[in-house]
Amino acid sequence: MSKKQIWYEVQENETIEQCLERMKKDGYLPFGRKEEPVFHLVDGEPTYLRQKIMFKGILSE
Repeated sequence: MSKKQIWYEVQENETIEQCLERMKKDGYLPFGRKEEPVFHLVDGEPTYLRQKIMFKGILSE
């Protein structure tokens, strides 16, 4: 049984379009999006690394 909602994260090696294609192939439609910054420590100081993008997918019926 598939979940009705699932979050897909855009991987570092893929584009947003590739992530949306992956969702479509799995049978999900994009329903929401959220972004959050990812930091790492450099010399004890938090430094911006990249933006994490996630799409909420709902099961297409």
